[in-house]
Amino acid sequence: MQRVRTQLGLTDLFPGKLRGAPVTAAVLDSGVSLHPDLEGAVIAFRDFTGYADRNKPEKRDMAPYDQYGHGTHVCGILGGNGKISGGRFCGIFPGMKLVVGKVLDERGEGSMEEMQEGLEWILSVRKQYEIRLLNISVGISNLREVEKQKRLLEVLGQFSKQGILVICAAGNGGPGENSLSALGEARGAVSVGCHDGAFFRNDPGRCAVFSGRGSKGSGIRKPDVVAPGTGIMSCSGLYRRGMPVRSAYQKRSGTSMAAAIVTGCLARTLQKNPDLTPEELKCILISTAADLGEDHSLQGYGMVNPREMILQAGN
Repeated sequence: MQRVRTQLGLTDLFPGKLRGAPVTAAVLDSGVSLHPDLEGAVIAFRDFTGYADRNKPEKRDMAPYDQYGHGTHVCGILGGNGKISGGRFCGIFPGMKLVVGKVLDERGEGSMEEMQEGLEWILSVRKQYEIRLLNISVGISNLREVEKQKRLLEVLGQFSKQGILVICAAGNGGPGENSLSALGEARGAVSVGCHDGAFFRNDPGRCAVFSGRGSKGSGIRKPDVVAPGTGIMSCSGLYRRGMPVRSAYQKRSGTSMAAAIVTGCLARTLQKNPDLTPEELKCILISTAADLGEDHSLQGYGMVNPREMILQAGN
């Protein structure tokens, strides 16, 4: 994360304590563990997987947990304070608040029904927790069950009307055309691909190789933007008190990480100007993106550019 913050020019933004009210983002993923770097960040948690007894809804509101680790890593990218690492591996926006819905199980698997339940829950608590952003670092391919996909996208399409901008991972199904996660097709949603700019250019495992791609012939640019996603160091869901510091973090690669980075940048922008609508926020994101010279089917409008986003939000 230290490399990413330097690369995106975030090292000298908002020095010291955060200014203004915190921004709240919802996260649908594999949950979140009680990691020291996330102490005080998670203000609500609900389990929608089979682990919770569906006949006893109150069991869903248990203490946060994450057997898979993916959600904890994503939450660390968003708002981890870097406590265990002395600040080195803090997230994009330390101090932001998180509302977490667990829709993936211990194997990182989930169903469309669980995803939809999670989405509906977030809509129901949006005012209570003042949710402004929704991060979905869960990619899905186009579903065979067309009606299920249609219903899911319809629910996602409601978020913008309720003041919430949805940010979706483009998925790791590239490099073929039209390999984007279907969730990014929702009206108003931001689809985030993966690219590390000048870093990892000669690494065959760099995330740009497998990042989901749109269509070269389409007039619509998808994904919307890209962000770094190779070897991102963030919170480990397996860390337990008393373990060595090195066990507190792990590296992961993919558009999941890139999406969380973009969500963190959007949160910083919202703190600069809380009055921005989802439409205005998305416009700032894509209009300030830095062109990498790649095909639009890979980079969309380009690399997320938080410094310019924050400057434009203040105008």
